[in-house]
Amino acid sequence: MPAKESIIPVFVPHLGCPHDCVFCNQHRITGQQAATPQTVKQAIDEAAALLPRDAKRQLAFYGGSFTAIPVPQQEALLGAAQEYLAAGTISSIRLSTRPDAIDAEVLQRLKHYGVQTIELGAQSMDNEVLRRSGRGHTAEEVERASRLIREAGFQLILQMMTGLPGDTQEKSLQTARHIIALQPDGVRIYPTVIIRDTALYDLWQQGKYREHTVEDAVETCAAILPLFAEAGIPVIRLGLNPTDDLSGGDAAGGAYHPALGELVKSRVLLNRARKLLREAEVHHGSVTLGVHSSLVSQMTGQHRCNLLALKQEFQLKNIKILGEKCADPTEIQLISVEKETNL
Repeated sequence: MPAKESIIPVFVPHLGCPHDCVFCNQHRITGQQAATPQTVKQAIDEAAALLPRDAKRQLAFYGGSFTAIPVPQQEALLGAAQEYLAAGTISSIRLSTRPDAIDAEVLQRLKHYGVQTIELGAQSMDNEVLRRSGRGHTAEEVERASRLIREAGFQLILQMMTGLPGDTQEKSLQTARHIIALQPDGVRIYPTVIIRDTALYDLWQQGKYREHTVEDAVETCAAILPLFAEAGIPVIRLGLNPTDDLSGGDAAGGAYHPALGELVKSRVLLNRARKLLREAEVHHGSVTLGVHSSLVSQMTGQHRCNLLALKQEFQLKNIKILGEKCADPTEIQLISVEKETNL
């Protein structure tokens, strides 16, 4: 999807979903009612009035299992967008669905209506995690659906979660590796958030689920992010999109933070700096590191937490971060090391 393409979201909460995943309460997450052809048209008209005339706009059906809803409803929702697609008001359509709601007939229908991108909620590639989370599909079904989608010429986006019941950091890393092998065009990573009025909330209250904290998510995702970067697969979302409802108490626990993506990227840089200083056998003294000028804040960390961590771990007297014009924006340079002198 082009970077400058604007998304027009239409939510279909729980519509068509045959299972109740332990973590899911779509009505609380989206705050929306089920979509209708009229709401589709209204969303496109409102976006067209606000965005520049030459802007590229993509209609996106989020929140449910689109291809699991009755076919007449699918066709009504997609049909409502056809006049806008023909007129160029929107440039493409994307939707989210389940791996077990994809087959050749479904894909042929979506192609007919101009769908270009399909997002699959894989969530995990560990069958025990999927079972304990109530997903109702297997990792093998994710592989099958992904293959069919790619073979049919659609763009494929895969969604994964960390911290589900039965999950571990190593299982999440294995899920990331399996997803990379499926060669998606992008991924979304959603660390588990405990939403009120869900089965997961009840399990947590009963002491049967250990909370996947913000720190757990940052540590795990900081190990996952470089895997996707090395494979050239963009992470197009990390963490739930902040909303007033989630921030106001609907997120009762778990890995909810309005700036989770920034925290993870900052931790990735911290880990790289640690590796660099270890390899250079730096201990004591003062150090100056160079990073791309756009990453100085991330390298510093919230409340200078990265600098404090490096100072403590390597027993440094001082550490400075300089903004550089690096050819590789992910590169960290060890500019200088001043050793302590005993006078």
